[in-house]
Amino acid sequence: MSSLKDCDKDKDVILMCEVWDEATYVKHHKKKIAFIFSAMRHFAKMLKQKGYKVEYVKLDAPSNSGSLKGEVKRMLKKHSLKNLIVTHPNEYRVLKDISSLKNKSSVSVEIREDDRFLCTPKEFADWAGNRKQLRMEYFYREMRKKHDILMTGNKPIGGKWNYDSENRKIPKKGLSVPSPYTGKIDSITKEVISLVSKRFGKHFGDLKPFYFAVTRDGALKVLDKFIKQRLKKFGDYQDAMLQDEPWMYHSHISFYLNCGLLLPLECVKAVEKAYRAKKAPLNAVEGFIRQIIGWREYVRGIYWLKMPSYSKENFFKAKRQLPDFYWTADTKMNCLHQCISETKQNAYAHHIQRLMVLGNFALLAGVNPKYVNEWFLVVYADAYEWVELPNVSGMILFADGGYLASKPYAAGGSYINKMSDYCKNCDYKVTEKSGDEACPFNYLYWYFLYSNRKKLAGNNRIGMMYKTFDRMGKDKQKIIRKDSKRFLSSIT
Repeated sequence: MSSLKDCDKDKDVILMCEVWDEATYVKHHKKKIAFIFSAMRHFAKMLKQKGYKVEYVKLDAPSNSGSLKGEVKRMLKKHSLKNLIVTHPNEYRVLKDISSLKNKSSVSVEIREDDRFLCTPKEFADWAGNRKQLRMEYFYREMRKKHDILMTGNKPIGGKWNYDSENRKIPKKGLSVPSPYTGKIDSITKEVISLVSKRFGKHFGDLKPFYFAVTRDGALKVLDKFIKQRLKKFGDYQDAMLQDEPWMYHSHISFYLNCGLLLPLECVKAVEKAYRAKKAPLNAVEGFIRQIIGWREYVRGIYWLKMPSYSKENFFKAKRQLPDFYWTADTKMNCLHQCISETKQNAYAHHIQRLMVLGNFALLAGVNPKYVNEWFLVVYADAYEWVELPNVSGMILFADGGYLASKPYAAGGSYINKMSDYCKNCDYKVTEKSGDEACPFNYLYWYFLYSNRKKLAGNNRIGMMYKTFDRMGKDKQKIIRKDSKRFLSSIT
């Protein structure tokens, strides 16, 4: 971490604090809070063992002021310090707090670039320039060249930059999905779990079983387990969903990347090494690398480029409240029931569950982006605003009008049926297009297009769907509107 690079063990004080404001500005998943607090305590212990002077403030310490800003002020006064060094925060509201210290006190505040990312906000802004639309694919190619990843000279290995078309295999019965990593619960984690149970018992989610790695050594083991056991099939089945298989062949390292226990380039290099050793196919390796140095860096760049106005984007003027079943999983739609239940249990769902089930429904139902963003930030242990907001407002909800993504990722029930086995155990029938037994995704998809025609008809990636809609005739269109209004009224 950049703020610790030249830390003087004899003179400097490292502040780490668990504060109420950070744990409750949204009601984070219980497992998320326990993971972060435990990782913090383990990191502090390691620093102390190395001889650093660490002021670690636990949540229930009597002197804890309850806010990050309050604890910084308290420690500056306690140790008579005049200089504050921080790594650039990854949420706008925290940066604002730190900047206010810089502007309103005699303390010298130095904000250093976060070296746990590969592209600085300035570098991204320079790349974005005056482009009216940004596209991740072109940014990703530049990152591949810059860091010499999967390259032969100036050309991509295999002759193509992107193998996404090979990463959409339909899941079949009999897939043998390896079990996920399960970390050992030591005395530190036990203490944190007890604290979270007592202080955050009303928050969403299951606290146990607790399986996260909470140290760097543990996070490296998660990465190694992925490469050895899952990487080979990750590419083929990265879009696949199976009932009672929440982990599939994904890496599960976003928790550790986003809190700093793993670094992006080390993960990318390890996977590239597996490819060069012929232990993993190119489509899997390229797909993984694209997520890390492409998409992850891209959404962070957009976050800092567009904040704070980005948090207010609502291109479709969506107004609906988030349905209660997002918290309870009490819905007859099996795909939603599965994804929400697994989210509650694990503080995790993979990207297609988030995008094409949970997010797709919120998009089609016209849920206000404010509520969708809050839900995603609450429920996932890898969610911080820099990564959550662009993914939800830009990718999932198209709330920015196409700045991040070229089209809304809207789909009917056929996509979910193709990429999962959820529909087999659903009360609704995915083959029915209308009526009480029809899959709601089917008519909501067309109702979404109908309701937003003025804004979407000119989009060349979905414009052809309006020709299909028009060919349906007025009677079918009327049934679509009737079924959609009936269903939507039942969830409000």
